[in-house]
Amino acid sequence: MTLTILLFFTFFIEAIILWQYASSLFLPSHSVRIRWILLSTLYTMLFLLSLFRQTKLNIICFFIANTIFLYTQFKLKLLFALFHSAILTTIMGLSELAVLGITLKFSPYFLTDKGVGLIFYAVFSKLFFFAIIYLLAHLFKGKNTNQRPYYHSELFLMLIPILSVFIMYTFLFIGENAAIAPPVNFMVTACAIFLLLINLLVFGLNQYLQKKYNDFIDMQLLLQKESDSVEYYEMLLSQNENQRILIHDIKKHLLSIKLLNEQNCSEKIDIYIQQLMKSSDLRETVRICDNEMLNAILCRYQRQCNDKHIAFHADIRSNTLQHIYQHDITSLFCNLMDNAVEAAENIPESFIELTVQKKENSNFIVIIVINSCQSAPLYNQNGFPISRKVNKERHGFGIKSINKIVQQYQGNLEMYYDITSGTFHTLITLKTLK
Repeated sequence: MTLTILLFFTFFIEAIILWQYASSLFLPSHSVRIRWILLSTLYTMLFLLSLFRQTKLNIICFFIANTIFLYTQFKLKLLFALFHSAILTTIMGLSELAVLGITLKFSPYFLTDKGVGLIFYAVFSKLFFFAIIYLLAHLFKGKNTNQRPYYHSELFLMLIPILSVFIMYTFLFIGENAAIAPPVNFMVTACAIFLLLINLLVFGLNQYLQKKYNDFIDMQLLLQKESDSVEYYEMLLSQNENQRILIHDIKKHLLSIKLLNEQNCSEKIDIYIQQLMKSSDLRETVRICDNEMLNAILCRYQRQCNDKHIAFHADIRSNTLQHIYQHDITSLFCNLMDNAVEAAENIPESFIELTVQKKENSNFIVIIVINSCQSAPLYNQNGFPISRKVNKERHGFGIKSINKIVQQYQGNLEMYYDITSGTFHTLITLKTLK
């Protein structure tokens, strides 16, 4: 019974080490949930096979299981998956042999104790395995740029597994050269197990904090982008206002031209007219809706659609967005249109339809976006599409921003793909403040 529990503990630790190694080096191709399910399934099978006490079979299956996990769950070619699986298998075997040799040299009769001795050996070998794998992962990580960001501050964490191995050597030396009572012997073994768990928890926490830090940086960049977009559209509104002022003053300009004409100053008239024609205030504006900010946004995306040969249709009912903040309008519709244009691009006879209307006898606004889409997207656990871009962890914040605004206005967000028509549908309801 003790040996079975020890085997289960050993495979559990090896699974965590594999997870740490792969997550620190490679970009995942599936969600965390799928990776955990597959890893748990593979290592449960390894544990059951280990009960038959066939060492060669266990080594071969360990190699195959690691290869399957790396190849299917991360963006790796088969040869690279085989290479890294071979490294893990080799180091795992060598770490157990090294610890076995050291233990037999310092304490030849230590392993005869099938209780404390085997537990101490298992913990020691897995800690040694973890230390080597962590150092090797950082060696690969520092040389390869096509993976997760590399932080030099992580080098200081290498001291933890190295010092832990030294502490294990100290425990072994004390146990060999001093008489230890059974309760103390048990406490030393428990300390060894806790030491291994502390190592795993520290590096797991470090990885979690790095992910949160990267998410925070990406969110800050998104907010900066939204802030720049607001400033851009406010500038367009200012330009439209200047255009109205210029049109209002056109009579004065005509009067000035008339006076120059009476003085027979044709050259001055020509220069005067050229200056007016080059003025940005005279550029033509398109009226799509009565909301100035949204009108400026949609004019920009209408030009993008024309350049990309995407048919663009918009039906924005009057007085529907007057109770939505300007920065929320910018963030919401820019992200919606960015996603729609990206999906409809390079599709023959593609189109984007945008409808904004208010439900009768209610304070809810309904926003519907229908756009051409070549294939059905993959969805996450929240029912939102997953980005198809290479680095998924660095993208997908547009949908998060849309959902944040929907939640802010106590609304609802629904996205689905219609296979029959080859279109992607986004339905949003927002509750207005008034």
